Amino acid sequence: MESTTERVAITRELEIDASPETVWEFLVDPEKIARWKGTAATFDPRPGGRHRTEVIPTHVAAGEVIEIDPPRRLVLSWGWESGEAAVPAGSTTIEYELLPEGAGTRLLFTHRDLPGKEAADSHATGWDHYHERLAVAAAGGDPGPDPWLERSE
Repeated sequence: MESTTERVAITRELEIDASPETVWEFLVDPEKIARWKGTAATFDPRPGGRHRTEVIPTHVAAGEVIEIDPPRRLVLSWGWESGEAAVPAGSTTIEYELLPEGAGTRLLFTHRDLPGKEAADSHATGWDHYHERLAVAAAGGDPGPDPWLERSE
C-alpha cells in the first residue's frame, strides 16, 4: 500500500563570517556541534557513519552520514530517537552546502522528507534558532546558553 503522506522540504540560506573550513568543523566536530546545538554529540565522519546529538534532554537527533565532501557538502539522514514519532531517527534528510563567499561562507541548507506542513513548520523554527547560533559560534563568538535548553530543565 502506498503512503499518501505529503513529504515537505524546508530550505535556508545564510551568510557566516567564517571560512567554509571553519564552518565545516562546526558541522562535524562533536565538541563544536555542542557549542551551537545541544549538550552532547557524536559524529563518525564517513559514509554510513552514525551521528547523534542530544539537542535537549528529551530530544535526541540521530541518523547516518550519507555523503561527506569536506569542506563543501554534508548529507545526513536525520530524525528523533524519541519524543517525536512523526519524524523518527533517520527518516528525513538534511543537506549542507558550503560556498566560499569573500572571506566568509554562504551556507545552503535543505531538510527534506518531512511528513507534512506541521512537521516542516516546527523544524523550520528549530533550524532558524540553531542556525543563528551556528553563525555566531563559527564566526568566533559565543552564542551563550541555549534558552531552549534552559526551558527544558
